[in-house]
Amino acid sequence: MSEAELPEREGMDYDVVVVGAGPAGLATAIRLKQLAAERGTDISVVVVEKGSEVGAHILSGAVIDPVGLDALLPGWRTEADAPVSVQVTDDRFYFLGPAGGIRLPNFAMPPLMNNHGNYIGSLGNVCRFLAQKAEALGVEIYPGFAADEILYDGNGAVTGIATGDMGVDKTGAQKAEFTRGMELRGRYTVFAEGARGHLTKQLIAKFDLDRDAEPPKFGIGLKELWKVRPEKHKPGLVQHAFGWPLDGKTGGGAFLYHMEDEQVAVGYVVHLNYENPYLSPFDEFQRFKTHPFFRDTFEGGKRISYGARAITEGGFQSVPRLSFPGGLLVGCAAGFVNVPRIKGSHNAVLSGMLAAEHLVEALAGGRGADELASYEEAWRGSAVGQDLKRVRNVKPLWSRFGTFLGIPLGALDMWTNTLFGASLFGTLKHGKTDAASLKPASRFKPIVYPKPDGVLTFDKLSSVFISNTNHEEDQQVHLVVKDMALQKASEHDVFAGPSNRYCPAGVYEWVEEGADAPRFQINAQNCVHCKTCDIKDPNQNITWTAPEGGGGPNYPNM
Repeated sequence: MSEAELPEREGMDYDVVVVGAGPAGLATAIRLKQLAAERGTDISVVVVEKGSEVGAHILSGAVIDPVGLDALLPGWRTEADAPVSVQVTDDRFYFLGPAGGIRLPNFAMPPLMNNHGNYIGSLGNVCRFLAQKAEALGVEIYPGFAADEILYDGNGAVTGIATGDMGVDKTGAQKAEFTRGMELRGRYTVFAEGARGHLTKQLIAKFDLDRDAEPPKFGIGLKELWKVRPEKHKPGLVQHAFGWPLDGKTGGGAFLYHMEDEQVAVGYVVHLNYENPYLSPFDEFQRFKTHPFFRDTFEGGKRISYGARAITEGGFQSVPRLSFPGGLLVGCAAGFVNVPRIKGSHNAVLSGMLAAEHLVEALAGGRGADELASYEEAWRGSAVGQDLKRVRNVKPLWSRFGTFLGIPLGALDMWTNTLFGASLFGTLKHGKTDAASLKPASRFKPIVYPKPDGVLTFDKLSSVFISNTNHEEDQQVHLVVKDMALQKASEHDVFAGPSNRYCPAGVYEWVEEGADAPRFQINAQNCVHCKTCDIKDPNQNITWTAPEGGGGPNYPNM
């Protein structure tokens, strides 16, 4: 059915529409209400969230720098329902070889890498806490509704979003329970979708927001939550490792965070600018857990959750223009992750607060649907900009020189920025996109990964099962292949089908049997919304779009 034949959408009007109930979106909403109350006025704010509940799609390590929460909610630490309580007491860094490794001395690490005073916990639970605070202030939050379309006025300014239609089958036909999406219109719209947001991607293209920025860079973060034996649990212990099982040209590393209740979060990050199409980030993660330094932590324990998510890694150089007519970008949608610290939630909160300050001034002046250039001009001089600027060369140095030389050079650069406020390297460029970094399979040998034992190491499908991922089965596939012939000629024939390996959820497979072989099969119901396919496909031929609201993972305590 064409758009003209569909029933008209119902709509609601607000001062500010926020897309995404992560730390950036919720901080924006909370700060708007706080500032309005200080002025004795009111600002109507709505937050729309594609997850079935707030926190359902939130995945992070997470060691949380509390600077953002302290600024937003100064008394949060003493509240009975504070979302995190375990502080870092022991901070360790390792370089690994296949059979052993060395612990790096803490005194040699740049002060920026010190985690003491930070909290270990679930970022999803932090968002649930923030949502309660936001609703208490009068913010309307609608989980289970995916922002599907950007609304524009006659001048091309953003005027809000429309949520996706519900009850559409695989062919595009309406089912009996069909429900039209709703328009949420705002004087301004804030996009807080996280890494590689599908609407943010459209905005960047429409308004040419990345014209003066370096290409965006990403990693894929995979995480498991384990219940370990009491004698192996050390609350407050933080461990980071790099080296094995990745080779010296491939960036990435691991983390183990000891939380409350005998729980340990273990995760692995692989930089998505890797070259070898046979590499599987998921299987590298499983291999890491077998390292003799760490496997004993998990023996006798039980894996209780799994998830994966893309991480923005471009940093200072890759941040696009953040303002455009009618809206702003905040948080990971803007690319505010500090890569060497593996932290972004503090900057997400701070960027949301900064956005709110500029929005309040504009609304008080009777403005709407114009560009808040003051926000774009302010962020680089803010705490967020200062945080990212000091580490701006770590990622390009690692990418250019590899693990063995790039990491020491990155550490040196962080030291000079800390001590002298300057870099020996100036500001380095990133170069090509992550999609363009993949090389033809003919230049590599296939990697044979060990079979999972089901005790310490696992396969993708059993992992997806404990992520509580679900999508309505009879709905349109939300992973769009633009040119299937190109997928066969290039992704399959030249690159040996890397989608089967870079996807951490078993969504993509090349079926090599049958009359129509090879056939590209998309198991969209497995999708954990990590967005890796949208980033790493060598031809940018796969586009991630929003499925029906409420679909996807349901992460508990992640």
